[in-house]
Amino acid sequence: MRPFACVLRILIAGLAASLACGSVYAQAQRSPWHGEPPAIARLLQEGDRAERGGQFSTAANRYCTAARFGSTEAQFRLGRLYRAGRGVRRDAAIGTTLLTVAAQQGHAKARSALGDVRHPFMLPACLSGERPVLRAGIAADLGPVVDRGDPGDVSGERRQHAQLVARLAPQFDVDPRFALAIARTESNFDPLARSPKNAQGLMQLIPDTAERFGVRDAFDPEQNVRGGLAYLRWLLRRFDGDVVLTAAAYNAGEGAVARHGGVPPYAETQEYVRRILSFYPSARHVFPGDGALALATTGD
Repeated sequence: MRPFACVLRILIAGLAASLACGSVYAQAQRSPWHGEPPAIARLLQEGDRAERGGQFSTAANRYCTAARFGSTEAQFRLGRLYRAGRGVRRDAAIGTTLLTVAAQQGHAKARSALGDVRHPFMLPACLSGERPVLRAGIAADLGPVVDRGDPGDVSGERRQHAQLVARLAPQFDVDPRFALAIARTESNFDPLARSPKNAQGLMQLIPDTAERFGVRDAFDPEQNVRGGLAYLRWLLRRFDGDVVLTAAAYNAGEGAVARHGGVPPYAETQEYVRRILSFYPSARHVFPGDGALALATTGD
């Protein structure tokens, strides 16, 4: 072979390799798990490969593990599997709940898949149990609850109130992320908020609840937060750490939850619970100091 032809072939081969690498990089940049923590990205990749290969049970397992860490992409994918009955027992209510939680966190495909369909609020059994925490230093911080990129973004003085909630929560044995989810949903950290039902302040305490937990001035931020956290702690103990029932009771009252044996059939309360889970996507509350759970997946 002539030297020039040899060099030309080498150059052509190098260009092809370069283009292939560029294509792979571009695909990685566009992948649904781009920007996810490495452990979560791995779960999503494994689930995607399993789903494409028809191994739907494995895919559901991987997606559910990632969903427990708050991955909206995993919630979306698991919701689709529940709707289709692939790898899991078909359940339209669970599928719609998962899509709703993902959609409320800004997942465009989940919003599109939802349409106008509504079902009773339900979560799959695989999302029960303690909310896991990644050991590799990439556990979710408080930011996602406060900074959501929607019209209710928190800044300035309200951010200081959010920090107050996060600082005081462990004193009441409440996960700061859960406390922030409640305060964000109730008042968007507005200490002067007042509802049509006369719920007041940051944690939206009605006068009876404020009196019950020793709050003299419901519009004093620290008093209000302490009263709300005391009530949250009481509800978490009452409902054995069940996030769904605790959130429902905070909105509708523990009596309504007891009467209905679960989330009351009120549109406002069901939407409230969905919104809380969009900030704190776990069916169980993790009390501060319980320790982290290692990331683990199981086979079929």
